[in-house]
Amino acid sequence: MIFWFIAIAVTAIACAALFYAAAPRRVNAPSPEMGDANSHFGLVLAGIDADVAAGKLDEPEALAARGELAREILRLKAEQPLVAPVHREFGRGALLTGLAGVAVLALGVYAGLGSPDMPSQPLAGRSEATAAPIDLETAVARIETALKANPDDLRGWTVIAPAYMQLQRYADAVAAYRRILALSTATPDLQTKLAEALMFEAQGTASPEAMDLLRSAAASDPRHVLSRLYIAAELTRQGDYPAAITAWKAALALSTGDEPWLASAQQGLAVAQNNGVAPAGATPPAFNSDETAMIGQMVSGLATRLADQGGTVEEWTRLVRAYTVLGDSAKAQSALDAAVAAYPQAMDRSELDTFALGAGLSIKEATP
Repeated sequence: MIFWFIAIAVTAIACAALFYAAAPRRVNAPSPEMGDANSHFGLVLAGIDADVAAGKLDEPEALAARGELAREILRLKAEQPLVAPVHREFGRGALLTGLAGVAVLALGVYAGLGSPDMPSQPLAGRSEATAAPIDLETAVARIETALKANPDDLRGWTVIAPAYMQLQRYADAVAAYRRILALSTATPDLQTKLAEALMFEAQGTASPEAMDLLRSAAASDPRHVLSRLYIAAELTRQGDYPAAITAWKAALALSTGDEPWLASAQQGLAVAQNNGVAPAGATPPAFNSDETAMIGQMVSGLATRLADQGGTVEEWTRLVRAYTVLGDSAKAQSALDAAVAAYPQAMDRSELDTFALGAGLSIKEATP
């Protein structure tokens, strides 16, 4: 209700101003000659400003020139006679008639199209109606359309690349990060993000290209932790435990003692020092929410592919090891059983069996 009082008051003030403006009054109007002089003086003043901008006049000289020009305008204006009182053709009567017509028209349109009998909408409902945020996929589609028109828009690629990762469109994320590197200077963060996208696309396996990117990032920034953590984890996965131990120690050397990745790195070092098996009694590493989501996506993608399409014994070993490191012994055992079913000959899975026995899992030979 207060809003309508304010609206009525503002409308009344506006109408009063228009009513006052429509009244006849005497004005000092310049003659045509004065209008021509004003045009001339305007050109002179613009010339002074241009000379100041070009450095031809300094500020004191410009100030003196403007003062002289002002005195000339006053002199010329004093010589002009006042014109007779001017009566506006648009008077108060016409103004009142127009205002009344507008009011009648507005009320008629509202009566025909509006709904004055409907109750007001609750504030909660209004907030839901007005707050209609676009979803991530719609936003990505809009950015993609803009990037088709301007493929060199670095800001657009920078925004869409992490969105692709969130949508699990890893191949598109790889392409986006490649485009960012092509349009900008390679940095350790960009190289690591591209390597991360490549690993997600490969469902947890670091390709030679990804490892080259990680090593380049680590070499260009002695304090870049994330690239070193990825290198250490991949070396552990590959079974290169001496190199993995060195990589884990290099990453831990950059710790100040309160980083969220510290516990995970310490657990990784312990696994590498124990030849890929988590030490007895060791607690699973405490991952933060982002790490848990990232690792969960990678492990889930690998498990789904192996269940649907099968895979090599090395991939089954990697899956069992991942579940073991995450502390999910039930899923590790289930993955081991599936691997034994896929590779019933013990000689084909010697590495897997060795790891499983060290991790406390039971090997159930497949029945013929």
